[in-house]
Amino acid sequence: MPPAGRAALLVLADGRFPAGGHAHSGGAEAAVDAGRIRDAGTLSDFCRGRLHTAGLVAAALAAAAATGLDPVLLDEAADARTPSPALRVTARRLGRQMMRAARAVWPSPELDALAAARPRGVHQPVVLGLAARAAGLTPLDAAHAAAYESVSAPATAAVRLLGLDPFQAAAVLARLAPALDRVAGQAALAAQQALHEGVDALPAASAPLLDIAAERHAGWPVRLFAS
Repeated sequence: MPPAGRAALLVLADGRFPAGGHAHSGGAEAAVDAGRIRDAGTLSDFCRGRLHTAGLVAAALAAAAATGLDPVLLDEAADARTPSPALRVTARRLGRQMMRAARAVWPSPELDALAAARPRGVHQPVVLGLAARAAGLTPLDAAHAAAYESVSAPATAAVRLLGLDPFQAAAVLARLAPALDRVAGQAALAAQQALHEGVDALPAASAPLLDIAAERHAGWPVRLFAS
């Protein structure tokens, strides 16, 4: 990959990319309230579990979109893999924001066509994958960006929710790096299989506790994060 491609990956994965992720905790707010995240150790456990479930699914959807699979079919596959109505709403809200940012940064006929086909929004990992494709990135790059986002959001949120030392949160992410690489590789391989076998080849890892917590969190009258 040319150096410009690597720079594009840094832009896409940067927490300052205006895709709306800063307003979402990735389930961390509900987990803190329930006592499942209390410190750096429990944050690590939460992030590892999220990486291998919701993170794997998001990474595979992003990689599949970056390979050129039909994003409308992928959006339907994302719906089927997201049993929580609250999480479907969140995924589409984030998808709309990602779409705005991606079309501004990397104009693409594919992004334009998807926005027209799905005016009410598309699951965020699918848009992320198309954005990676528009930026000249590989499916593996898209998988890395999605997998990293699945753990960086809770880690960042925990700093605000618990007053956790930012250095400890950063250490959690750094120690997850080998697992993140493995999940991204698994996701990219599944995306290649989906080219020949269809979207059913993509992983459908479940995280029932995340789904239940998301529904509960959505009903809170006061909350710091949107999800």
